[in-house]
Amino acid sequence: MDAVFKALADPSRRQLLDRLNARGGQTLRELGEGLDMSRQAVSKHLAVLESALLVTSVRRGREKLHYLNPVPIQEIADRWIGQYERGRLAALSHLKQTLEGPAMTKPEFVYVTYIQTTAEKLYQALTDPEFIKVYMGGTGPESDWQVGSTVKWKWDPAGEFEELGQRVLEAEPGKRLSYTWHTLQPMHRNMFDFESDEAFEAAQQERSKVTFDIEPAEYPEMGTKLTITHDGFDSPDSRMLEGVSGGWVMILSALKTHLEGGRLLSEQTTPADR
Repeated sequence: MDAVFKALADPSRRQLLDRLNARGGQTLRELGEGLDMSRQAVSKHLAVLESALLVTSVRRGREKLHYLNPVPIQEIADRWIGQYERGRLAALSHLKQTLEGPAMTKPEFVYVTYIQTTAEKLYQALTDPEFIKVYMGGTGPESDWQVGSTVKWKWDPAGEFEELGQRVLEAEPGKRLSYTWHTLQPMHRNMFDFESDEAFEAAQQERSKVTFDIEPAEYPEMGTKLTITHDGFDSPDSRMLEGVSGGWVMILSALKTHLEGGRLLSEQTTPADR
């Protein structure tokens, strides 16, 4: 965590993080526009932020796109902010976003974490029902994880798995897993406070997808790098996007804790918006 606090201590780096918080998926050139910093300075600051895992980058063709990675900040919150505060803080954050309006132009979320485990064990944790049961609190997906196969979903640990039209898109053990996400369900009608039944029915047509990319970390001592990309949303105002943006951060934190042999906070693995 020392690297995170050191990275956050510089106002220029905080400014870059603010820009990525407002709009993810920016290139080096875009991030430097309008700033009193040279391209080289922006690049150096980004390197520090990436070393602290506060920023991650993905290649899209010839472009290198940068994203804010909230996982280290989430881990700090887990350590120093009591669980009783989380709901109140989340409500305040949601109110702030509502009042300021959506600033994001790319309707997708990218999260990165580094886990002290092997690529094979990480892939197993994403696909094995016993692993999933632990870090997702008895809920989550089930499949044989073959391309084209059905992915069923369980909402209640005591309930049954349901078929919601989800399918496995890619499955390369130890490297990549991708599947379509479930649509909004009746229980989400009140959860997201839709203005009308018509608005809810329209939102139910959206079908996003989630992709897990597994690769060696840039430095061996960092373990294995896991990148989650959740995209395919209809717009930046997507209610599903709003829901998964908080859910994935907590799931990643619980997955990391479980694989590294630490104490698992079960209350973190059952967010109502998954």
